Amino acid sequence: MILLNKKKRIQYLGFNDIWFSIIGIFVLSIITDYLFSNQSERKTVELKFIGWVASSFFTICDWLILRTILIYLRKKFPDFRNDIKRILLLLFAIVSIIIVVDFVGGQLISATLNLLGYNSSHSSRLKTLIPIILITTMTMAIYEAVYYYVRLKKSIREEEQAKQIMIQAQLDTLRNQAQPHFLFNSLNTLRDIIDQDSKEDAKDFVDNLSDVYRFILESGNANLISLKEELKFVKAYIHIQSERFGDNLKINWNIPEAKLAAMIVPMSLQLLIENAIKHNIVSRAKPLNVYVEIKGSYLVVRNKIQTKSTQTPSTKIGLKNIEKRYTLTSSKLPIIKNDGDQFTVSLPLLKLSDQKKNYTNTNT
Repeated sequence: MILLNKKKRIQYLGFNDIWFSIIGIFVLSIITDYLFSNQSERKTVELKFIGWVASSFFTICDWLILRTILIYLRKKFPDFRNDIKRILLLLFAIVSIIIVVDFVGGQLISATLNLLGYNSSHSSRLKTLIPIILITTMTMAIYEAVYYYVRLKKSIREEEQAKQIMIQAQLDTLRNQAQPHFLFNSLNTLRDIIDQDSKEDAKDFVDNLSDVYRFILESGNANLISLKEELKFVKAYIHIQSERFGDNLKINWNIPEAKLAAMIVPMSLQLLIENAIKHNIVSRAKPLNVYVEIKGSYLVVRNKIQTKSTQTPSTKIGLKNIEKRYTLTSSKLPIIKNDGDQFTVSLPLLKLSDQKKNYTNTNT
């Protein structure tokens, strides 16, 4: 029985109502006894006790029957859209059950008392039943209020969980996009090395590439990473690019030691440097200078625009990827500026607490 099964009580009622039922029945029995009784006719303690027992009988019957109907209606109409229908049916049940229990129960109690030698009769009185109906309705309203609150809380939690799963899937997709993007450009570099240099240089490049991919695998599940770790990765990446460009690629660092604990989106700095190499001339005549520095609460990456005469086909992943991952992870977004002479991207320096609440547990 649901009355005795705590798990089912909580499932269908929203809370463990055992004490609520006991106290409610006791209080309502006293109210019912007062409304139905004629105190002038109950001159002895015995008669007063019998009257209270009779009122308790009515109250227990009303409570348990309506509670059973309440649970049945919740099983049949569990959705929010059915709330009005369920409540109207419950109100109809309250009126019907109280009238039926009063009539049938009253006849049974009168017959029992007459058999025991007491002079008893029962007649239904509308002016007495109306207060009982109103009190019972208010009691059932408490059940409904608790049930609505519990369902609303559960619905919000499930909605947030679904949203979290969806956003996490988007983050995973973006991370997986960034990795092939890096591999594609690295393989192009490897091809150039094979064409221009010895096999030993190619082997060294592959060794460095494997070190970089080890980092990618180790940080692949994180939404944020420390600037210190990102710099370690980027410097390994630059070492790979130096195989191709030599001193024609110059990275100018200005990163205070105190800022190394700040967090950024993984591979974001690497993607910016990669884009700078991809879209600008890097030659002895026009070396590419990339400046990486801290300004306030931003990591700023800038370079002079040295447009190539023939542009390499772009996958259009880099900047959009970074912007999207920042959007999903925090409320602070990158700032991108192109004044025709300098191309500048400012990445927000974050803390773990800056992450949107849905994703604070997704870092590993």
